Order: sequence, then structure tokens, then C-alpha cells
Amino acid sequence: MLSGRTRLAVWGDPIDHSRSPALHSAAYRELRLDWDYGRRRVSEGEFARALDGRDATWRGLSLTMPLKHAAAAASVWLDPDARLTGAVNTLLLDDGAPRGFNTDVGGLVRALSEIGVDAPGRVRVLGAGATATSAVVAAARLGARSIEVRARRPEAAAPLVELGQALSAPVAAVPLDAPAPSTVDVTIATLPGGTDLGPVGGELASVGGPLVDVVYGGWPTPLARAWKHAGRAAHDGLGMLVHQALLQVRVFVGGDPAVPLDREDAVLAAMRGAVVGG
Repeated sequence: MLSGRTRLAVWGDPIDHSRSPALHSAAYRELRLDWDYGRRRVSEGEFARALDGRDATWRGLSLTMPLKHAAAAASVWLDPDARLTGAVNTLLLDDGAPRGFNTDVGGLVRALSEIGVDAPGRVRVLGAGATATSAVVAAARLGARSIEVRARRPEAAAPLVELGQALSAPVAAVPLDAPAPSTVDVTIATLPGGTDLGPVGGELASVGGPLVDVVYGGWPTPLARAWKHAGRAAHDGLGMLVHQALLQVRVFVGGDPAVPLDREDAVLAAMRGAVVGG
């Protein structure tokens, strides 16, 4: 039972940069819920002990890197997106039995739709980590017919190729700096914010459609500058951040990311106000 459970937090390593406390605190103020949302630096090796050490006041956790796969392994139940990706960014702590959710997929779908990317036929994903996995699922959900994943080591994208087959959205893995890129409808970058691809970045921008870079600090990134230089739109990761957090709030409040909150428009506006320009 979740009655009386009022503590929440974001865990990860590093964690000082996280805007989740601001987002969630704004949401719970708007909902008039007297819940406490904090942050804690937890490494992958410390995760199991930290999770076991919680008491009955804990309601849930948001997880960032490098804990998403460990959180999935610790879950007694996974939502469909967590099962597809093998990554959990949200734990609902109920009677000592953590339930795992991945709201990154839904958050990215909502962020893409918000900028007018509703039905991309061809999608390019830069990177092959946990967020790239969520990007592949999001692209498939929006109806992508083909997905190109560019990675420093294309062999690291092999699980994404298999995932694409399962989703009936073919994934091709190519080197990150491969020349002569094909035209796509949108590019989703999941690389570290300081990544500079040099001339290849300009080539990608010229045929890459709008850019959604999941980075939300140190803006503009080198990739964003390449897109701007090419005269194309570049969007930071704040949209995805806010929307995945809103879905987390739905989980923590009602147990289901598909069920809207009461006065959700006001909650979303409060969350945006807590981070925009911050």
C-alpha cells in the first residue's frame, strides 16, 4: 500500500545537475501534495544496498544513469516500455515490491509531437546507449519505416537492430562518422553534450531534418550549432525531460503513466516554469 508514503528522490551518478527535484516539487505543489522529493548520488555498485535500505516512507524513485538497467533488474514487474528497452527510469515502491516503468519513451514521443514530428518515416539516432534504445522505441511508435543508428562502435548497436526487428521498424547500424548520410525526417541525438563530429556534423545537419538533442545543459551543443549553421531547427532535451517527468508524476500519483492527472495542464505549466530559463 502507498498510503503514508511521501518520500521520493532521483538517484544517479553524477546527480548534482539533475532538474528532477525542481520539476517534481513544482508538480506536487500544484497538486497540493505534501511530498518530499530530493536527490542522492548512488553509483551502480551501491544501488542494491541503497534500495534495500529504504523505509516505509518511500513512495518512489526516479533513476538516471548509470542505474536504469539495475533498476530494471530490481523490479518485480515492468511496464511494456521497460520490458522493450530493459531500462527503468521510474520505480514505484509498493509493499517492498518495486514496479518499474520507462517514461523516457513516452516523454520523447510527446516531445517530438510537440515540435510537429508526428509521423516520421525515416529517423536517425546518434548513439547506442540506454537513451538511444528509448529513441528507437519512440520512433517505432510514431510509425517510422526505417531507423539509422550511428554509433562509434556499430557492433554496440546490435541489440537495437534486434529491437527494430521485433518492432517491425528496421534498424541499420553504421559508424558515427560514416560519410554521405541519407536524408531523414528527424535526428535524435543521445550523445554526450560536448560531442563534436566536425565536418560530419555539418553533413548530418544538411539532410537531418529537425534535431532533438536530449542534452539540456551546455546549450547550444556542437551538434545544435551545426544544425543552426545549416538553417535547420535544433531543440534541446528540456521537452523530453519535462514530459517524461510528467509521466513519472502520473505513476507516483495514480500508478499508471497513461492516466492523466487532475488539472494536468496547470501541473505541466508549473513544471515548465520550474526549469525553463533555469
